[in-house]
Formats: sequence, structure tokens, C-alpha cells
Amino acid sequence: MEKEFAPYELAVKLKALGFNEPCFGFYLEDGTWTPASYSKEGTVYPSNSDLLPEWSAAPLFQQAFRWFREKYDLFISIFHYENGYALNNLRRFDTHEEAEVALLTSLIELAESMV
Repeated sequence: MEKEFAPYELAVKLKALGFNEPCFGFYLEDGTWTPASYSKEGTVYPSNSDLLPEWSAAPLFQQAFRWFREKYDLFISIFHYENGYALNNLRRFDTHEEAEVALLTSLIELAESMV
């Protein structure tokens, strides 16, 4: 299930850009993914403001993509072609997961250039 989440390095960059949405898990300072905790009141979905400063919320890829659309009005498409996947700038990848990481990296770079 961890492959559904943005990698640690990108989660840290998202935090620096202001990402502060509730997530199903978070990363410790060493990059260890940790699932949301449970209490008598139910599941606790932490956002960056709920965590220690050296920890980072771990968004799902779709959650991060939605955040970029809503906050920065940025989006990039991934499409499938016969032998793999490509971003809309025609960079090709063997797997959808590789394309997602490249897409999120590109969105972060675009947002950083806008700040």
C-alpha cells in the first residue's frame, strides 16, 4: 500500500510548499512511513500541522495532484501508450508509478518557481 503515497523526499517538499491536508500516514525524519494511529475516538488522520516539525504528512498521489489543481491551478496529464506511460510533455516511463513520481516532481518544481 505504501506505493500509493508520495515518496518521502517529495512529501518533504510538499510540506515546504504549504501542503497541510489530513493524510492516512506520515513519514518520520528518517523516511520511515507510518500509518495513521487509532484512538477511542477513531482514526486520527494527521496533517503537517499535527506532526512534529521533522515529520511530514504522506499524501496519496491523487491527494497531492488535487492539491496542486486547487492551490496552484496546475495539472499535468499521464496517458498510456502501447509500451508504457507518458506525461503530456512526452517523457516516457515504463510504469505508471514512475510517471506519477515524475509528474509530482514536475508539479513541485513548477510551484517552487512560482513562489
